[in-house]
Amino acid sequence: MEVPAPAPVASEPEESFTLPAVNVEAERERANGPVKGYTARRSASGTKTDTALGETPQSVSVVGRAQMDAQQAQSVVEATRYTPGVRSETFGADPRNDWFLVRGFTAQEGGYFLDGLQLYSSSFATWRLEPFGLERVEAVRGPASVLYGGTSPGGLLNMVGKRPPTDGPVRHVEVGGNSFANGYAAVDLGGAIDDGNHWRYRVTALARGGGTQVDDTDNNRLFLAPALTWAPTERTSLTLHGSVLADRTQGQNFLPYVGTVVDAPYGRIPTDLFTSDKSLDHFQRDQAWAGYEFSHRFDDTFTVRQNLRYAHLNLDFQTLYGVGYQGDPADALLARGNFVTRPSANLFTVDTQGEARFTTGPVHHKVLVGVDFKHYRLDDDQGYEAGAPLDLLNPVRGDYTPTTARYAQNRATQDQLGVYLQDQLRFGERLNLVVSGRHDWVGLDVQNTLLPTASYNGSEGAFSGRAGLLYRFDNGIAPYVSVSNSFTPVAGTKTDGSLFKPETGQQVEAGVKFQPDTLPVLVGLSLFELKRKNFITTDGAFNQLQIGEVRSRGLEVEANATLLRGLSLIGSASLYSLEITEGADFELGKRPVGVPEVLASLWLDYTFQDGALRGFGAAAGVRGVGASFADRDNLLEVPGFTLVDVGVHYERGPWRAAINAANVADKTYVSSCSSATACFYGERRKASATVGYTW
Repeated sequence: MEVPAPAPVASEPEESFTLPAVNVEAERERANGPVKGYTARRSASGTKTDTALGETPQSVSVVGRAQMDAQQAQSVVEATRYTPGVRSETFGADPRNDWFLVRGFTAQEGGYFLDGLQLYSSSFATWRLEPFGLERVEAVRGPASVLYGGTSPGGLLNMVGKRPPTDGPVRHVEVGGNSFANGYAAVDLGGAIDDGNHWRYRVTALARGGGTQVDDTDNNRLFLAPALTWAPTERTSLTLHGSVLADRTQGQNFLPYVGTVVDAPYGRIPTDLFTSDKSLDHFQRDQAWAGYEFSHRFDDTFTVRQNLRYAHLNLDFQTLYGVGYQGDPADALLARGNFVTRPSANLFTVDTQGEARFTTGPVHHKVLVGVDFKHYRLDDDQGYEAGAPLDLLNPVRGDYTPTTARYAQNRATQDQLGVYLQDQLRFGERLNLVVSGRHDWVGLDVQNTLLPTASYNGSEGAFSGRAGLLYRFDNGIAPYVSVSNSFTPVAGTKTDGSLFKPETGQQVEAGVKFQPDTLPVLVGLSLFELKRKNFITTDGAFNQLQIGEVRSRGLEVEANATLLRGLSLIGSASLYSLEITEGADFELGKRPVGVPEVLASLWLDYTFQDGALRGFGAAAGVRGVGASFADRDNLLEVPGFTLVDVGVHYERGPWRAAINAANVADKTYVSSCSSATACFYGERRKASATVGYTW
């Protein structure tokens, strides 16, 4: 703005001059943009609109780029190790997939999202995201079907990809490696193409290769993600984006409870033993997608948006995996299954939204109306036969070929159409009410090649709703209460040939948030009761019954704050009570397999701001996971564990170097078991080093 000089003194000749223009702009975080430091202030994952976290009547946590870099997260689940309510790395050190629970329920199949669009997984056709290409990882806890359609009742992870920058160029390269002899190189470039900033680009790429803690198991990846934005005016933007990712690794060890959690007569199975065989074993994922994001603001009231993506996935997985002991455990012979699957998936998703902001009397409205559509097709192929056993004490490798037997060959197609309406009402400056409703129509068709009489098709409809009330005081304290429900389509048929009903979730939540306007602080506490209904269970044999209900009650506490210049804190505690309230008689009152009831973590990061040590920093964290069970009778307990992470980093000019160590005490532990014959070691100590250059 132009500031005129003071009026001249009367006795002096009349004279005036103009000072240089000074632009005063208040920094405002965008819901899908970079997070400044560790503490996010805004998100769109909980409402699909740009809303302050402190004004969202639902539990939402954000992991920004700074936190991912500080902890050297090499996967989405590594990035969520310190996120409340999220049990990451459910099956331990698995280089193939991102496994996670939210509020005690599995969420990786229906709760994996990128930029608000679902990456739905079915069978073994699983998607994977590279964290170097992400700006944020956001955890929405509790049912979210009212905005996203069929999802897990526990919640979801919505990842936000990097986009062409709006506030200057991005030029960054980095290299790194770890103590498992695995290294990577990455580049992130972006900026304006023309002088008017109407055309902007970004290219993110990474190449990784090397080993893991398990012998003969690699973790190799190639990743490329270009994006181009055209913004002819301040009100209109169109971003074209795509991604290509190729993973090359091996299968994961499936190990018995006796010999991992407890001693076998011969002791414990080593964590680095590869129980498959390289002559056969490989896991190859090739995935690619392309899409666009369009936004146009007509005026201060009306905005339209559309987000579209088409994705394709091919996967080739062959392995010899453990199915328990052959004979007595003292013989140390691991029985193995020869398994193969080669699924191919196509996924088309589009979400169209209209947003209106207006006032009626003393009430401010933010109304969102939308329609989204998902078309998913899976061509599945799975085979199994008994494989050769492995002597755990003297493993001898062979020359194996994949099985030719098949037990599944089918094409499954799912179409889902949903319409939703939401009104965020603000009464005055303090009271906020969110009311949302949605109806979905889901069609499912399965053509079974091996058994045509088992083919089926049908459709289901489902309504989802949410209501949340929040009162925000001037000091940033905001108590809230909300009710919500969800649904998830279930593939398969009952014994009478009719389709299974969709799973449903129902939640009541009450809590309080603290997010002052002037401080980088977000503190939250929530109490909830969540029920998952209509899930498939068995009667103890192999008969599938849709009689299941699990109740999850819990308390979650989180804190994310910059306590003083250079000192950041992330802390959380999640305490649950999970119980099967409907199901087979023998499992009533029991806890689901592989689900802990305690999660806790704390991370501190300090960087010197002045003096000779300016730019030098150190970080330390501790994360704990409670005990779980390996069987439906809750007789085989898997002990909990506590791990310590540390790191040091130094930044000088355009350079940044860091050394981190996860599980620095090198603790050997079992992350979980899905049965008495399927237990999974967690990751041992992994030291990592990175060097980055930004200009």
